[in-house]
Amino acid sequence: MTIDTNSKNKPSSAGGWQLRLYVAGQTPKSIVAFANLKRICEEHLNGIYTIEVIDLLLNPQLSKGDQILALPTLVRKLPEPVKKIIGDLSNTERVLVGLDIKPFS
Repeated sequence: MTIDTNSKNKPSSAGGWQLRLYVAGQTPKSIVAFANLKRICEEHLNGIYTIEVIDLLLNPQLSKGDQILALPTLVRKLPEPVKKIIGDLSNTERVLVGLDIKPFS
């Protein structure tokens, strides 16, 4: 699956967010999850994040490293600790709480 993650949004050397979205092909749920994640990142992490999309249909062995059991799953690699959210990420408040993102006031 090829999804443009907007290369201008690289994390800064201090405080960057590294997010990994595990999907299984370009299913409607996967596409919605990516769109929701992109929107949340633009609103709350503008300019300090990277999103890596991993299609487990193409690389099923990559699910072992992050112990992925359901799809789509978002994994916050950095900042530590690692956190996971399963689903299409449509509940913005739940995603913000799950990733421990403080909304900008």
